[in-house]
Amino acid sequence: MEESVVGSLINFRGLVYSPINEQGVVFLFGRILDDLNMYIEEVRVKYPDCVARRYTGKGWERVYIEFEFKSSNFITHGHDPNECNIIVCWIDDLSKEGKKQLEGIEIIALKDIIDTLEIPNRKIKEPSKTMDKSKYDLQHFYKKDKVNKPVQKLYEKLDTTIKSINDEVFRKFSRTAISYYSPEKMFTYINFTQSTIRIILYTNRNKLNGVTNIPNHENWGRIYIRNEKDLQTATESLQKSFSIIKLAIMSNTNTGWFALSKQDEDTDDDMETFEKKLDTAFSLN
Repeated sequence: MEESVVGSLINFRGLVYSPINEQGVVFLFGRILDDLNMYIEEVRVKYPDCVARRYTGKGWERVYIEFEFKSSNFITHGHDPNECNIIVCWIDDLSKEGKKQLEGIEIIALKDIIDTLEIPNRKIKEPSKTMDKSKYDLQHFYKKDKVNKPVQKLYEKLDTTIKSINDEVFRKFSRTAISYYSPEKMFTYINFTQSTIRIILYTNRNKLNGVTNIPNHENWGRIYIRNEKDLQTATESLQKSFSIIKLAIMSNTNTGWFALSKQDEDTDDDMETFEKKLDTAFSLN
């Protein structure tokens, strides 16, 4: 009888058990390409393993990717860091010294992404029960939340301001929120009430003007816009949020969707549950 050894149970997008080798990392990476705003041009046997494109506000940038089970294997295998942009691994186990040695290379640790719900799970369904998701746009939010005209005008100014922070910043629409990318990571999420713009933004525990903490989500804060004065305050904080997440990326800090509580990290959530949590974060007082 053939021996079978598997990793921990994750039930993530069709993969029952966590990767225990580089091949598992490659498969799992392929399951979340769209969420990372990437597509693959080439997978090869020579170093680095993969040539891909990642979307930025300017367009599709070419990136060179090396797959490893653990990030430290990159050093063990003697790879030239000058020929690689991104390490995709299951576990990021690099020491501080190792991170300094690979400064400038982005590390995407898939375990951290899944554990923190940075990318939500989707249940596997029978093909006959799978329904195409409708496309979302700005009008979806205006109509759903009955957003009044003054707030719509405030959002138009806010959107222009966020995109002007850096010419690579771009936005994406989902059912629950409008998200803005840095472009590597999402750093703010926006939705509406009839008379308010509600913003969640990355703080990494820094105190930002007008921003209040979200209970059990210590790396993220919340701010509201109701008038031009609020818009000015939010603009300053969003600019700082962008700078904070860029620094976090450079230092390979795990940003996550939220800084989730341990209880949340231990919960196996599908997309619907995940979006409900986002709604809750927006509505908390």
